[in-house]
Amino acid sequence: MTVVHDEKEGRFFVRVEGDEAELMYTRIGPHLIDVQHTYVPQSERGHGLAEALAEAAFEYAREHGDRVVPSCPFVRVWLRRHREHWKLLDPPFAESLERKARP
Repeated sequence: MTVVHDEKEGRFFVRVEGDEAELMYTRIGPHLIDVQHTYVPQSERGHGLAEALAEAAFEYAREHGDRVVPSCPFVRVWLRRHREHWKLLDPPFAESLERKARP
């Protein structure tokens, strides 16, 4: 699987059988991106495409010194299983996840 980054359009995508899975983002500050939406075609769900897109977005943020605002509901759930990426979150969102993770 190859994740492609289209920086001009603010998206990461994977081509799948005549369609695309994608994660959309917007740059909302000099070093701040808002991950807004993830889409995977129904026929391709459950194969790790959304996870690969999220990984690619967070790797991009890490490489560019960016913080992430996780507006996308999928990414928020994904982050609960990937605490190693919390250090890239915009502080208010990191604090919110930390509070929800406490017993």
